[in-house]
Amino acid sequence: MQQKSWPAEWMRGVLGLCVLKSLEPGPTYGYAIATALEAAGLGAVKGGTLYPLLTRLESAGLVTTEWRAGEGGPGRKYFRLTTEGLAELERQQSQWRLFTGIVHAHLKNEEQQP
Repeated sequence: MQQKSWPAEWMRGVLGLCVLKSLEPGPTYGYAIATALEAAGLGAVKGGTLYPLLTRLESAGLVTTEWRAGEGGPGRKYFRLTTEGLAELERQQSQWRLFTGIVHAHLKNEEQQP
């Protein structure tokens, strides 16, 4: 993906959902989440944005954390979706598909008006 910077309002609206999706395959750590988001085309997500979001997701019971020993370095904090987190991911994905479909239809309709 070429896009490097999206409007901040858009990112605030989708970052939680995208982080939950990044955790769906299994436990991972913050830097790997940020790397996956950037590789997906969402641009660079700074730690000052990502880690507070992960803390909120943990407080909401959507993720759990565990420290794992690092290979030749410091340990890493791994994040994992809880059962509630997986259910929330599915709920948000469904809502996002509906919402983006409505927006797409609206924009398409706007383009066709004289």
